[in-house]
Amino acid sequence: MGIHRLAEYMKSLFMVLMAIMTFLGIIWMRKDTQSKRLFPVPASHHNSTKSDDLHIPLTPLTTLTTKPVADIGMAPHKVHQILDLLHWPGPDKQIEDFLQSTTPSNTYFYIPGLGKSYKVGEELRVTVVARDFHQKPKQYGGDYFQAKLFSSKLKASVFGEVTDLENGSYSVRFLLPWSGEAWVAVRLIHSSEAVQVLKQLRKYQSDRVYFKGLFMGTGLNGEKLKETMECNSKWDGAGLERMQKSNCCEYPDPKTGEVWLCKRPKYLPCDTLVYHVVGGYRAKLGTLQNKLLGSKFTNQWIKGKNNTITINPSNTTVGATERCRPGLQIPVPAGFYMRNVWTSLVCTTGHFNAPKITQCLKDRELFMMGDSTMRQWYHYLGSSVPSMKYINLHSAEQTGPLLAMDVENNIVLHWRAHGTPLRSKAAPFVDLHYISNEIDSIAGGSRKVIIFNIWAHFTTHPLEYYIRRVARIRQAVIALLKRAPDTIVVIKSANTTKLKNVYSSDWFSIQLDIVLRTAFQGIHVAFIDVWQMTSCHYSKESIHPNPTVIGNEINLLLSFVCPV
Repeated sequence: MGIHRLAEYMKSLFMVLMAIMTFLGIIWMRKDTQSKRLFPVPASHHNSTKSDDLHIPLTPLTTLTTKPVADIGMAPHKVHQILDLLHWPGPDKQIEDFLQSTTPSNTYFYIPGLGKSYKVGEELRVTVVARDFHQKPKQYGGDYFQAKLFSSKLKASVFGEVTDLENGSYSVRFLLPWSGEAWVAVRLIHSSEAVQVLKQLRKYQSDRVYFKGLFMGTGLNGEKLKETMECNSKWDGAGLERMQKSNCCEYPDPKTGEVWLCKRPKYLPCDTLVYHVVGGYRAKLGTLQNKLLGSKFTNQWIKGKNNTITINPSNTTVGATERCRPGLQIPVPAGFYMRNVWTSLVCTTGHFNAPKITQCLKDRELFMMGDSTMRQWYHYLGSSVPSMKYINLHSAEQTGPLLAMDVENNIVLHWRAHGTPLRSKAAPFVDLHYISNEIDSIAGGSRKVIIFNIWAHFTTHPLEYYIRRVARIRQAVIALLKRAPDTIVVIKSANTTKLKNVYSSDWFSIQLDIVLRTAFQGIHVAFIDVWQMTSCHYSKESIHPNPTVIGNEINLLLSFVCPV
């Protein structure tokens, strides 16, 4: 009896200790979550019972991950470092008067101390002054500008680095890489007030792009049934919690811990999910928000008091001399166009025609993963090698897997999409693989090249969700380089797009791009900066860059595979 009583006592003591630990764990998680909040709630939201024109809740939503950050191979200080870099200034109170917002028609730029001429290799400084509809200079920062220096005659251009002085003025720095005339061009992508709307949408309406799952099966009487249900990522907070409040089917990935949710069909079981497809777009905007994001005030070029300069030759040679290799830092600018050819300032770039592309890829296997802009690389390489043959795998073009082979030169090209979330036409759900899982399945080696990107389909998701996704890819890359250090890993950045709306704004994209770049700092990978290449080129903006830009991107890619 004494032994039994001791056992019962120990069991009771264990249950009490577990309850205490659970309680302390909840407190720690709450404290940890609050410390990781990306943006503070505007001061006007505190102690308020009113909602703004967006009809968003004023109670902050938690952003607890389903798996601790430490489990995905990224230290907490690394996550905080990333979040700190994403700080974006703005008004310290809610702006309710549209006429107080920055307008491109009254905003202008000028060149302080404009000289008669400049020399190649020097820098040019430009000042931007933001003003509202009343012609009043703004007193705070947060406007999103993009800038370039260009010459239409020379088909030359270079990216300008914009610095927010947080007082309504902005400084733009240009490198002067060619001789001849050059024009300064600055455009207002979003006013600081519009950026505040984008922040709120990302925080409270992360499901404004939704997805659908097509369930197919057989009914009780043998009849064929089809049911289409709403689907999305599982995430505790930021607008995605609506799915979790429904009776849902869960599709967990055992390796990554990612969970995809679909509302439960009325008649069919959860295991009859066959196809994935984008469902639609449903952002809810109020009158003021619609005005701030209107096309007349978005992505507009602003006036310059002086916008033309003359650049004289000099003894300075602008260009990189170091061979391309993993681990190189990306400067600003990262390069420039001259006669439609990109000269990299990162490393020496070769110019690869069809024979050179074939020779570079000979005896190599390339694994390309990501979105449709990565698929552009796949098709460019496939069409550049004369003996390359596309293999029909009877898969969907937008999701893959796609395969091309050159038996004569022993070249193999793979491409597949990065998994959910994916805004695609109907495609088999089982074909959607996570990048980290794909990398984990590759042995690696000196003849293997891993290339990926991930951004365009994540612009509406919470930043913390994207960080977790990138962290798992980072973990897989580190493991790959440990087992096969001579594997070439290349990361393609985001690019600018024509769309500047609540679903695909460049402001969302640049934030994701900062996350991706920062996460892979210090890791032996090559990074291709296509953001600058697309932002400053004269071609019509598109989420899918034109062949001239793609050709220059491929030259840079192959310069890392086959350094010149």
